[in-house]
Amino acid sequence: MNIIYNEKLKKLPPYLFIEIDKKQKEALKQGRDIISFGVGDPDLPTPEHIVKSLQDSVMNPMNHKYPFGMGLLSYRKAIIDWFSNRFNVNLDIDEVCALIGSKEGIAHMPLGFINPGDVVLVPEPGYPVYNTGTIFSDGIPYYMPLTEKNNFLPDLDIIPVNVIKKAKMIFVNYPNNPTSAVATRTFYSKLVDFAKKNNIIVVSDAAYCEIYYDNKNKPLSFLEIDGAKEVGVEFHSLSKTYNMTGWRVGWVCGNKDIITGIAKVKDNYDSGVFQAIQEAAITALSSSQSCVENFRKIYKERRDVLVAGLKKLNWDVKLPESTFYVWARIPKGYTSAQVALKLFDEAAIICTPGNGMGISGEGYIRFALTVDIIRINEALSRILKVTW
Repeated sequence: MNIIYNEKLKKLPPYLFIEIDKKQKEALKQGRDIISFGVGDPDLPTPEHIVKSLQDSVMNPMNHKYPFGMGLLSYRKAIIDWFSNRFNVNLDIDEVCALIGSKEGIAHMPLGFINPGDVVLVPEPGYPVYNTGTIFSDGIPYYMPLTEKNNFLPDLDIIPVNVIKKAKMIFVNYPNNPTSAVATRTFYSKLVDFAKKNNIIVVSDAAYCEIYYDNKNKPLSFLEIDGAKEVGVEFHSLSKTYNMTGWRVGWVCGNKDIITGIAKVKDNYDSGVFQAIQEAAITALSSSQSCVENFRKIYKERRDVLVAGLKKLNWDVKLPESTFYVWARIPKGYTSAQVALKLFDEAAIICTPGNGMGISGEGYIRFALTVDIIRINEALSRILKVTW
């Protein structure tokens, strides 16, 4: 049988993190001692009180039914309370929709608002799903370079007028993956004005908002800005905050009409988030956040060891303010892909080549801090022996 793939699938680049995972599994089969800084999947366990909550909830047969709709009322109320405490932003119940992880919601987002030929403004380097979701909706991605010169913020002033006229949506992601940059209030205010002026929906991905290293400079929510709720929504996830990546639970909040559109798409694509997981998510959001603070301390220790070690090896790297990623400049004379391959071949280390997340990522490597300090020190000793 001659299998013919949809033309949209043909347009997709290889999904970077699936390729990295394949590479790691193949190496492990060969018996290599791999140290992986590749995919951003926390190595720390989900806190026990959240696991216990799931265990109790899963025993309730009422939770075994289809969980249709925008999410349990109790889950959405927990989100509203958490959001108010964290960002001092008030949300109404119809301004919140449960998601099967923020990735699912981000991927579905363009299907609700993008028509063939519409432009979506996509940051690069960036999370690949912004691009793939656009392609699946027959939209046209326009890439906004994130450069160190501009503090890894998109320069809205250089987007061509003819592009802006066709643009219907803009993705932003702060704290940023992969660069670890944090958006300023000034940038968000400018973004709101830009969106209002040009009738563009803002999609803020805040999956890493709780991984930061200075309590005096906690990352902002886009929705904290006056007028933000008029033009956009924000995606949140329990994956990285509570080490619940495999649980697949998150939410989107903000503009009521946009939330309604997302919910309509979801009604036709999935049947909601397993209710027992929603109840465990309530426990995560409404309980003491000391576990989250402890995770931040662990990531900070790892960050400090890795960055200090790379600097001793003469790598050009800055101390990240947020996320559990280190965005490091590579040794001169190589491409990002060449450095990633060299580290794999000569040191059995997996990391993410910057250009795999967008052409502006060329010249950088991303290390995920999902490796304990013993293994980080081992990795540094291996990198020392690599011939450059």
